[in-house]
Amino acid sequence: MDKRGSRRKSSKRAARASRAQADGRRDHGRVKLWFRRLLIWGGGAAVLGLVFLAIAVAFAARSLPSYYQLKATQNAQTIVVRARDGTEIVELGPSYGKWLSSNEIPQVMKDAMISVEDRRFYSHPGVDPYGLTRAVYVWATGEDRLGATSTITQQLARNVFLNSNRSLDRKLREAVLAMALEWKFSKEQILELYLNKVYFGGGAYGIDSASRKFFSHPATELSTAEAAIIAGLVKAPSRYSPTADVDAAVARASVVLRLMRDQGRISPSEAQVDVSAVKLKEDTGTNSVRYFTDWALPQLDLLLPETFEPIEVWTTLDPGMQRAATASISANTPEGAQGALVSLDRDGAILALVGGTDYVQTNYNRATNALRQPGSSWKLFVYLAALEAGYTPEDRVVDTEVSIGGWSPRNSNGRNIGETNLRTAFAYSINTVAAQLGNEVGFSAVASMARRFGITTPINTYPAMVLGSNEVRLLDMTRAFAAVSAGGSSVEPYGIVKVTTADGDLLYQHKRARSSQLVPDHVARGITDLLQTAVQTGTGRAAQIGRPVAGKTGTTSSNKDGYFVGFSSGITTGVWMGRDDNARVGGLQGGRAPAQAFAAYMRYAVKDRPVEEFDTELQLPEWQLEEEDDFFFGDPDDYYYIDEQGNLIEPGRSDEPGGAIPFPGDGEGPGGQDDAMRPSSPVPQPGQRVPAPRPQTPNGRGADGAPQAVDDDFLDGVIGRDRPRPSPSPTRNPG
Repeated sequence: MDKRGSRRKSSKRAARASRAQADGRRDHGRVKLWFRRLLIWGGGAAVLGLVFLAIAVAFAARSLPSYYQLKATQNAQTIVVRARDGTEIVELGPSYGKWLSSNEIPQVMKDAMISVEDRRFYSHPGVDPYGLTRAVYVWATGEDRLGATSTITQQLARNVFLNSNRSLDRKLREAVLAMALEWKFSKEQILELYLNKVYFGGGAYGIDSASRKFFSHPATELSTAEAAIIAGLVKAPSRYSPTADVDAAVARASVVLRLMRDQGRISPSEAQVDVSAVKLKEDTGTNSVRYFTDWALPQLDLLLPETFEPIEVWTTLDPGMQRAATASISANTPEGAQGALVSLDRDGAILALVGGTDYVQTNYNRATNALRQPGSSWKLFVYLAALEAGYTPEDRVVDTEVSIGGWSPRNSNGRNIGETNLRTAFAYSINTVAAQLGNEVGFSAVASMARRFGITTPINTYPAMVLGSNEVRLLDMTRAFAAVSAGGSSVEPYGIVKVTTADGDLLYQHKRARSSQLVPDHVARGITDLLQTAVQTGTGRAAQIGRPVAGKTGTTSSNKDGYFVGFSSGITTGVWMGRDDNARVGGLQGGRAPAQAFAAYMRYAVKDRPVEEFDTELQLPEWQLEEEDDFFFGDPDDYYYIDEQGNLIEPGRSDEPGGAIPFPGDGEGPGGQDDAMRPSSPVPQPGQRVPAPRPQTPNGRGADGAPQAVDDDFLDGVIGRDRPRPSPSPTRNPG
């Protein structure tokens, strides 16, 4: 029984073992079957993928532009900006340099680029399988992302056809295009395209442009060290640029030289070259120049027909004066504030322009764009209007408390000096006198004078406008003072002298704008007298430079803005200082920091110019001179005159019906005061025999009760009858 049981157990074990063995053979067979299927399917898929890849590459190759089309592709315009002496001050936009054929490119440049960017360039089909496998392995064993694996051909495909997005789709398309390029072009053609199109930083595309930018010579003359510097830039143009960081550029070039030596492309002795001894092109430009180019270059859209070829723009900017202007603003602007400066030659040429203390920190141009209050420098227009209306620098005025329509300006020191003359009132920027003058000549007349002299911003005619409450641009104010310097003739600021192609063909030539006389000579001389006194003995004493200077300070309430504008030896310069947030600046006054910056700059600007004395000798017109009463009467055909009814008669119209010209009033002016009367037809101009009209008196009726055509003051001036002139009025901050 036991033996039979033992045999049964043994047979069962054998049966189970046999079944297990059979199951194992079946499982092994299944594994082998699935493995074979996987190999077949995988191989088939790989073959199918290769077929599709080949088709994609073939189609891509067929759709690629020709080699000559790729050579001709230039995507943007290069602008070289030159100073008035012809020196290059800045180059803007991409620069492509001269196209170099493969046999013109130095072999050391090819070797340097291949060594650092694609050591197996001559052996791969556009994509480097070894490099790709290695990158995938590194990524799979711990790197966070797949490392860069782009060959020179892939970089060319990306630069010419794609963007720089780091996506799988872009990488796949890049690989297809790279193989298509390899299919269609030779290795030498691909390398030539790459070296003439790759970006090296600073706007330089291609090795010739990079060589000229960094070393001042064409790429055909590149040395081993220079080639290593250029080849090292491709990885990070901004980081390794020799103009930005010489040490970083030298260190990167040393890496390139080591790779060239390790790969046998140069000898060990050549690899020992001293990269730090390479002579770099001097970067003479300052960042403040960009304020000028930002203002001037947009004008090319109006001056030139549409063109995409490289151009050279010859400007009015003086490099030495620009450096002096930058230094003067930097040295004198109070901490936490901004400063701006504009300097014009006598013909309107901009010699220097600084729009802020640092262009890199902020490129907002405060010289041409910022709207700020000019303070008492605006009194230029008040006194111009007064001089044109008949005042002279010697005329007596009264500094006393004034109220105009509820507005009561005061002087900055809170005191009034009583009777003085116009010259002193201007020199010490007495606000109450400016207010009285504005009220007397009419606030609209002051606004009109500002418009006449080039103020382009909106101007209100409220009484406070005489103290500079209107916001203006520094460039406009400087232009107005330049017109005074020019004897009352208009001045048009400009910055571009001519534009040429890179080959020297003339595209544009500046023509001087036709000048017009804005005020009579005696008015220009009178205001120059006042401006000169303001610098000699008044609020602008800090602007003295050891030769005649005429100018005016300006300070707004709470010292938010400081102004000084003046001229000497044919150069007119305006300076503004303040904060962009319009906050108060401690100690900022037009007669201090702005005037000091003006002086620091002008000492350099006029050093090579002859000293020029100002012409301030007044030659008043006949109508402003004391004459006999019958001077104003004579042949009515010779000049305007007043008939017995008080009507203004035009020359030659005394016998015509309706020859009389009544003076309509302007209605209520600012502050409830009647503005000065204005004729509706041609009226006497300064220099003719009828004096300027005075504000209308309250009664406005003649002896017969009929309305007067003109006011009593005007009639008094015509017939020579003396009447007391209205006493002047007050103001705010003296410059």
